[in-house]
Amino acid sequence: MYLEKLTLTNFKNYFSANMLFSEKINFFSGDNGVGKTNILDAIYYLAFTKSALNPQDNLNINHNEEFFLIKGDFIFNNERKESVSCLQKRNLRKEFKRNKNEYDRLSEHIGMIPLVMVSPYDTNLVHFGSDERRKFIDGVISQFDKNYLDNLLNYTKAVAQRNALLKSFALTRTFNKHTLEVWSEKVIALGNMLYQVRRHFIEDFTILFNEFYAQVSDKKEDVSLIYDSQLNHGDFEKLLHDSLDKDKITQYTNVGVHKDDIVFNIKNLPLKKFGSQGQQKSYVIAIKLAQFEYIKRIKGYKPILLFDDIFDKLDNNRVEQIIKMVSENNFGQVFITDTQPERIKHVVKEINAGYKVFGITDGEVNEIVI
Repeated sequence: MYLEKLTLTNFKNYFSANMLFSEKINFFSGDNGVGKTNILDAIYYLAFTKSALNPQDNLNINHNEEFFLIKGDFIFNNERKESVSCLQKRNLRKEFKRNKNEYDRLSEHIGMIPLVMVSPYDTNLVHFGSDERRKFIDGVISQFDKNYLDNLLNYTKAVAQRNALLKSFALTRTFNKHTLEVWSEKVIALGNMLYQVRRHFIEDFTILFNEFYAQVSDKKEDVSLIYDSQLNHGDFEKLLHDSLDKDKITQYTNVGVHKDDIVFNIKNLPLKKFGSQGQQKSYVIAIKLAQFEYIKRIKGYKPILLFDDIFDKLDNNRVEQIIKMVSENNFGQVFITDTQPERIKHVVKEINAGYKVFGITDGEVNEIVI
């Protein structure tokens, strides 16, 4: 699968743009702020029905225009063409279509176009809280497991209901054990299912992550990725029962899979404290490449891979290792943004794959020859 053609109308800083892509590697070169990332975000829209950067669709309409339109033509199995479009009229409901047929629910489209995006914001996985890392796990699993997504949504609702009861009890200075147990049982049942799926996912995912980090770093550092869950240390029902007194005081459910985390280590030390900027960036790139490989194995075909300004703070050897990897047959179509034309010139001389280079100048796209 690959994106053959992309058309933008009134999307962010683009009034009109048409691009025909290489089915292998596509580079976007230009200064900061000219719109390189906006092209990647348009491709992201076609996969996930929303922006990777701005969740308010109306704010992605160019200036005072009344709508934006993103249209992409995808080729599957080198022959079947699928047309996907996203139309957002100002202050109206978003229209998302596949082959001119509008979806009733946007969630029906998720998974059709598998895509992995690597961006500077990925270091949030290292520096932000555990919710950022849980969101990553849930996002990967939900692309291929609809039951998991349903269970996750229902678990979140059950925890919210249990928390609301705890707050109500505190406010009225009452306590109804039976009513609380109704929601506790839902939390336990759903939480156990989520835990098992996450545990098996991390077991498989870690193997892939270690392989990719070794390639990105040229086997220079030992790293580990560990699933940290309260359910690792005991039966969920007992943990929840033992936490009841604390829950009453805090008016919050203190144990469960909503507290799960992933521990990032380098040389058996916390990556956040002891990893250099280059090592942290290599770590999250390896995570995203492992995500790519995991989804590929599940879906049976290669996701699209987006690299947004990832080469900053990486030494030349790591840059070359990454480009060498993604230009091989294990990867499919790749889109890469970079501010340094000379670096792109050097990179294209080193790869043995088809490619195109596009120059971006403030809302205008032109294919260039290197």
